[in-house]
Amino acid sequence: MSDENKPHDEHGHDAGHGPEAHPDAAPAAPAPSHDNHGHDHHGHEAHGHEAHEPVHAEPHGHDDHATADDHGHDGHAHDAHPVADAHAAEHAGHGHDDHVHDHHVTPAEATVAAGAAGAAAAASTRPPVWSDSGDAPFEDVDHTPVYARGKKGGRRKGKSGGGNETFEIIKTIFFALLIAFVLRVLLFQPFTIPSASMEPNLYEGDYIVVSKWSYGYSKHAIPFSPPLFEGRIFAQAPKRGDIVVFKLPRDDKTDYIKRLIGLPGDRVQMINNVLHINGQPVPDAVISGEDVTNMYGMPVIKARETLPEGKTFTVQDFGPGNQADDTPEFMVPEGHYFMMGDNRDNSVDSRFDESTGVGLVPAENLIGKAQIILFSWSPGASLWNPVSWFSKVRPSRFFNVLH
Repeated sequence: MSDENKPHDEHGHDAGHGPEAHPDAAPAAPAPSHDNHGHDHHGHEAHGHEAHEPVHAEPHGHDDHATADDHGHDGHAHDAHPVADAHAAEHAGHGHDDHVHDHHVTPAEATVAAGAAGAAAAASTRPPVWSDSGDAPFEDVDHTPVYARGKKGGRRKGKSGGGNETFEIIKTIFFALLIAFVLRVLLFQPFTIPSASMEPNLYEGDYIVVSKWSYGYSKHAIPFSPPLFEGRIFAQAPKRGDIVVFKLPRDDKTDYIKRLIGLPGDRVQMINNVLHINGQPVPDAVISGEDVTNMYGMPVIKARETLPEGKTFTVQDFGPGNQADDTPEFMVPEGHYFMMGDNRDNSVDSRFDESTGVGLVPAENLIGKAQIILFSWSPGASLWNPVSWFSKVRPSRFFNVLH
């Protein structure tokens, strides 16, 4: 046994610990041995005897070799009260310097101490979970395995991941459609040329972009032409010579594309295959002879016309003798426009009555101005035939600006 574990009498305590100190007392209980830390413990005084001053340990920390006698204090005799000696022995097992107590532990204090000890024991059974920084344990921890969280019976009660993903997809599609709708209504709208009525400037199979802001907005600027309002908002007058997309007046549904020739108040007439505006012939210069053929192999004549404001463009026809080469004079009323195709002998336009042709076009029916050719391929190309994507494509027409 090491020195620090030997009984008190081996450390030279005074003889006052023997029974001679109190001859009338019962034999004292055996002196408690030192605990593993070698701390001195002083017995409680016997009730009813002369009180001694409490002995305080000097601040030497947990010295493993110092006894009460090392500090120069006289050892106190263990009183004959066996409960006091037993209490001193109990405190020796905790390894702390204990001072002499001169009062009983009340039931209330015992209850509080027992409750605190129980709470500490319960807390000690829960392993702490440390934060990422490693300095603070979290008490309320979800012990459900990660793979089981969010499943039926798990602790999470929120929406499942699949439901959230579906909602995000729907939201993305909604906003994409909304943006496309706004762009289509306010800025641009694509169109496909379905016929040869605007040759040689537009060919069947051309994909064009129309600016919606050029003439303002009417109900026809919105898909399906809902009757939300009458007239035009932010209206701007079109110019003579513009290539215009509009709704066919007789049904307000079919999209047509023609060149604007007559403005409100104008008089328009075809005489012997020559265009007249307000009684004046429009100058034209033939730029090709009858040996030129159109895309179908038919001989055509191409000419360069110059409108009164100075705008020039190319037209083509089959020469004199066709149905629309001679017409009556048309008076263009206020709020209407006179439209003609550049392919003069192969165009249904304002030269024909509204019941069978186009007639005069109301300003409300204007959709926008054709601006550019984005893409073009020859008739016969199909999205379902990948070979035609290369054999029918017309790269020379890509991004041609329209005049």
